[in-house]
Amino acid sequence: MNNMNCGGPFNRRSFLQWGTLGVGGLSLAEVMRMRAAAGQASPAPDTSVLFVWLAGGPPHMDMYDMKPYAPEEYRGPFRPIETRVPGLEVCEHMPLHAKYADKYTIIRSIAHTFNDHGGGSKRFMTGRIPATPTETINDAPSVISIVAKMRERYELGLPNCVIAADGGRESVHTYAQGPAYLGPKYNAFEVGGDPSKPNFEIRNVSLHKSLEGRLDDRMQLLRGFDRLRRQVDSSGMMGAIDTFHEKAVNIMTRPLTREAFDLSQEPDSLRDRYGRNSWGQRALLARRLVESGCSFVTCVLENPHLSDTFYNWDTHAVNHDNFIDMRRRLPLYDQVVTALIEDLYARGLDKKVLLVVTGEFGRSPKISQASGGPKGMRYGREHWPQAMSVLVSCGGVSHGQVIGSTNSKGEHPHDRELTPNDLWATVYKHLGINQHEALLDYTGRPQHLLPFGEPIRELARA
Repeated sequence: MNNMNCGGPFNRRSFLQWGTLGVGGLSLAEVMRMRAAAGQASPAPDTSVLFVWLAGGPPHMDMYDMKPYAPEEYRGPFRPIETRVPGLEVCEHMPLHAKYADKYTIIRSIAHTFNDHGGGSKRFMTGRIPATPTETINDAPSVISIVAKMRERYELGLPNCVIAADGGRESVHTYAQGPAYLGPKYNAFEVGGDPSKPNFEIRNVSLHKSLEGRLDDRMQLLRGFDRLRRQVDSSGMMGAIDTFHEKAVNIMTRPLTREAFDLSQEPDSLRDRYGRNSWGQRALLARRLVESGCSFVTCVLENPHLSDTFYNWDTHAVNHDNFIDMRRRLPLYDQVVTALIEDLYARGLDKKVLLVVTGEFGRSPKISQASGGPKGMRYGREHWPQAMSVLVSCGGVSHGQVIGSTNSKGEHPHDRELTPNDLWATVYKHLGINQHEALLDYTGRPQHLLPFGEPIRELARA
């Protein structure tokens, strides 16, 4: 996979731009037409998920599950620091996590068996055992597509489910978030680019091709929401297009949508708190979207765009020196994740929004080596699905706790062994979705939303 360049943030002078076709090659209007055929719209429930995806696999033993007494070839050079929660320690390069430890929970005992990025992502994102251990095209629908299906009747005025990632990386199939047998109308709405850049734009929305020759001065419409609404209304063409295209135009020109994507409405102090970079502003955008009513927003923190870092969290020794990378990456990560936690609580969203931060697996407890690097050798950690750490915050839960543990070398769960399915069962419960409901697969056979797994009892609402 190649390092991708991003687009870039919103201000009052920059507007959503109309570009290529949207989810799965369908226009927004076509998606809405298919969804409306499935049932009557109704008001959305007041719960959401903000899902932060650390693509490549973060190293649990260098972040949330440090083993200072393990042999040197396991523990690494970083030291743990105490937090405000007794017994909960984090890496020294995440000091803000220490300050906010009472506002989140660390799960240290989630594990699965798929060692490839593709297989690991499919196993995690679908809650099912994938048919193949590689690639990221799902044979079962991802959780985000299931949420889109189960909440399709709700009228939001915004896309219900969204994925935000670097430009060129926003496809649902990049991270195994595709819909499989549910079909492309249940894809998440894809937002690619860097929201910290002045030229950031939303590319995957379009008017139907039949309108291109009939709307006066279409190029002028591209200049902004307000002008678009004025010219479409005054042209008299609104009555000539079908109800769903009218609704698509209305959604993308209404103040709710404009405001949800307009980061300039946030105070400079808050934008600075998140960080004036792709990770920080993407996380802030994700918060704005869940606050506006989106049910499930994936915020991908992959490439930090810093010197001396790899493009994602996949720090094999042959790719990059893990410890050089983490010294640069973790302070940025620390800032962004704690800004999200602080902001969700400050805005009274801590019961509405469940924040989940994870990758597809952890990384090997034993340190690997490869030639290269400034000292002639690089030190890394390999893929490791047998143990991983997941952060959960908000969701009406009493936090400041650690769930489960790994053995003395961080190799596998020692107690309270859990799977990704237990995490998704917890997510479904928060969203009011019955995990035992069934959907029909390609063959017409009913498939439960989750084939197994139970809500994590320690994450029950307070």
